[in-house]
Amino acid sequence: MELGAINRVYAFLIYEVKDMPRKLVSLFVPVMGLILAVSAQAIELPDFTGLVEKHGAAVVNISTTQIIRNTPQGLPNVPEGDPFYDFFRRFAPQMPREHESQSLGSGFVISADGYIMTNAHVVDSADKITVRLTDKREFRAKVIGADRRTDVALLKIEATGLPKINVGDPNKLKVGEWVVAIGSPFGFDSSVTAGIVSAKGRSLPQDNFVPFIQTDVAINPGNSGGPLFNMNEEVVGINSQIYTRSGGSMGLSFAIPIDVAMQVADQLRSTGKVTRGRIGVTIQELTRELAESFGLSKPNGALISSVEKNAPADKAGIEASDVILKFDGKPVNSSIDLPRLVAAIKPGTKVTVELWRKGESKQVTVVVAEMPEDGKLAQSARKPADEAGELVSRLGIAVSELSAEQLQELQASGGLLVEDVKGSAARAAGLRQGDVLLSVGNVQIRSLTQFNEILKLVPKGRNVALLVRRGDSAMYVAIKLDEK
Repeated sequence: MELGAINRVYAFLIYEVKDMPRKLVSLFVPVMGLILAVSAQAIELPDFTGLVEKHGAAVVNISTTQIIRNTPQGLPNVPEGDPFYDFFRRFAPQMPREHESQSLGSGFVISADGYIMTNAHVVDSADKITVRLTDKREFRAKVIGADRRTDVALLKIEATGLPKINVGDPNKLKVGEWVVAIGSPFGFDSSVTAGIVSAKGRSLPQDNFVPFIQTDVAINPGNSGGPLFNMNEEVVGINSQIYTRSGGSMGLSFAIPIDVAMQVADQLRSTGKVTRGRIGVTIQELTRELAESFGLSKPNGALISSVEKNAPADKAGIEASDVILKFDGKPVNSSIDLPRLVAAIKPGTKVTVELWRKGESKQVTVVVAEMPEDGKLAQSARKPADEAGELVSRLGIAVSELSAEQLQELQASGGLLVEDVKGSAARAAGLRQGDVLLSVGNVQIRSLTQFNEILKLVPKGRNVALLVRRGDSAMYVAIKLDEK
């Protein structure tokens, strides 16, 4: 019964019952009371107390500590091996050589013997990880493995008999369904928030392997890595990201589906890393106009814009302008579907691909290859960095030129591979071993010699903007050259 109808019944009872015969009133009022009770129950909001009482203990607080090493204040940029280094270190005014940076997140127990799932970004670069249970016990955690592409990490603590969550099926979630998050926003342990599923299968920039669940649940810093429950008291996702302009919740939060996360966790537990398939194509979204031009009735599929030479797709005969409609028997409704489908295939597997070419459908067989690990390229035929010493002293990094195989893999005409990060300025800027330097400012890097020539033109003590590629994304970082 609608709220307006209930109000009208109340008004009837108040204003009309007084004029009824007493016997009729004695029969009518109990019946109307029953109707009102049933109606009130029908519009009552869901009760989350049972869910929290049963499964709240499986949610943990995760605190991390990272050691940040600083250059002493006032100390000239003298290499540690220099004879004058110790002199300046002793007599120049200094700040502490290192300090601790701490952060908070959430996680949840997936097995009673101490395996815990959280976000990769929660434990990234952490030197120490502490897990605190709801009974206040604390454990030092070990990272079994982390996968940046899906933002999933698996931890292990030495404990037994722990309460664990029940895993649900996110494919059964419906938009508009109630969901509940438990976590530690801003460090407030075991905080419970609720909302509804706003959308499913969301694709976010630089996250091609996760069909995110979008909700309006209040998620804030510290909630990352915590569970998202359905009303069957099952975990259906890991709260991972928010969209915000204020730094806090704005009703747009995104969770990693638990089936995706568990697949990653299983691989991390067995091998410590995640293996994914690749076929070597660049794709783009198929618009209605493009679909019409290719003779397709619907804009379904992934349009191939380029094919990497000698890659699995090239060997299978896939060409630019082909539209992939099905991969391994599964429909490709949008371009965002294809990377997930390919990544889920074990390398070396033969897969049937249905594609659209020149107005007709055809099938080809492709042998899926293995995708390189995030931030790592093939190590063969690496050209040594003859001038690495100069780079180490000026930028705090050691680099090498990319081999032909690596350039082909990146589809780039130049760049330098970061072999090691030794300087504090480079570490503070976020550079990592395995990164690829693509350009200085807007000048593309084509060789080590050219890179050094560019650096020589930069005034001492000035910042250098480097375009850095890591995995499938690229970003600029600024590093200050020393004044040597």
